[in-house]
Amino acid sequence: MNALVTRLTLGIAGALATGIGAAIAMTPDTFYGSYGIVLPASADLYSELRAPGANLAVLGALIAIGAMKEQWTRVSAALGTTVFLAYAAGRLLGIAFDGVPSEAILLALAIEGVLGVLCALALRSTRHQAGWKDHARMAG
Repeated sequence: MNALVTRLTLGIAGALATGIGAAIAMTPDTFYGSYGIVLPASADLYSELRAPGANLAVLGALIAIGAMKEQWTRVSAALGTTVFLAYAAGRLLGIAFDGVPSEAILLALAIEGVLGVLCALALRSTRHQAGWKDHARMAG
């Protein structure tokens, strides 16, 4: 994966994670309502939704930094791989234990899987690029 594709991947993954995380943290009723999920009024439930939403928003910002700062690319790609493949794995567990969810959730699963794989490819390419840079430094 070349540097431009890596930057685009991390930028898209970071923006998506930040936006979704912020939406969950700030307006969980609206976010989950877009999936047809009606949340009961519960301070405990909202707290349990807002906390991982804020976490996702912060992780998304860290992923996005890798699109702008080369020294962050490897860490950002690793975070993107972890975040998106963990979400996809969790949804697959949900399918195995709870049954098939709505088409909107299945679409989210597909997007998370694709972004997770793209981030993994970006991570792999940064390892190869770093190896070449290290080799060039040692040879020079």
